[in-house]
Amino acid sequence: MGVKLEIFRAEWFEDDVIQRKRELWPPEKLQEIEEFKERLRKRREEKLLRDAQQNS
Repeated sequence: MGVKLEIFRAEWFEDDVIQRKRELWPPEKLQEIEEFKERLRKRREEKLLRDAQQNS
């Protein structure tokens, strides 16, 4: 009985966490966030390349 209770609690907790994440970051905004991260990554790479070329 105790094992079943712990499994139920874990599943409930997991569902609750997923629901809260969806409330905070709806799937529509996830695409915008990923695009923003990609832009930042590209800028960082370009800056590193410029710095490396200047130091060479």
